[in-house]
Amino acid sequence: MSTTDQRAGARTDRALPHASLSTDLRIAVNRLSRTLRNQKADTSVTDGQFAALAQLHRRGPMSLAELSSAEGVTPPSMTKTVAVLLDRDLVVKTDHDLDRRKVLLSATAAGSAFVLETRRRRDGWLAPRLAELTPSERRTLAEATEIMRGLTDR
Repeated sequence: MSTTDQRAGARTDRALPHASLSTDLRIAVNRLSRTLRNQKADTSVTDGQFAALAQLHRRGPMSLAELSSAEGVTPPSMTKTVAVLLDRDLVVKTDHDLDRRKVLLSATAAGSAFVLETRRRRDGWLAPRLAELTPSERRTLAEATEIMRGLTDR
């Protein structure tokens, strides 16, 4: 085997554990995410609708463009999402104070209550499972959480 072949083989051998970790991590994160998403106060609210509502609850009034940008979706897509939230009285439109051509979207009291109840349910599902872990496992998970946050910033 040539030196070039050996180096290529070494690169492949080093890459394989990363590929396996990538697959394992992706599957585990997706399963956990799917399970947590199902802990909504009302499962007829889609994940996209909940995410937009949670943004408004957390950040306060926003324009459609700001909300679209925050969620990483197109304004036409967000228009459809907001229409459902408006119909369900989870979001309300108000005039923009500085620019009368714009409207601001805000979570209603019912919308904020929905977000808080969903968070309570999700924490209620996850917290007891975390409590079953050893202190060392919880520390490892806390460290992994920080690393996972950093992955999206790269």
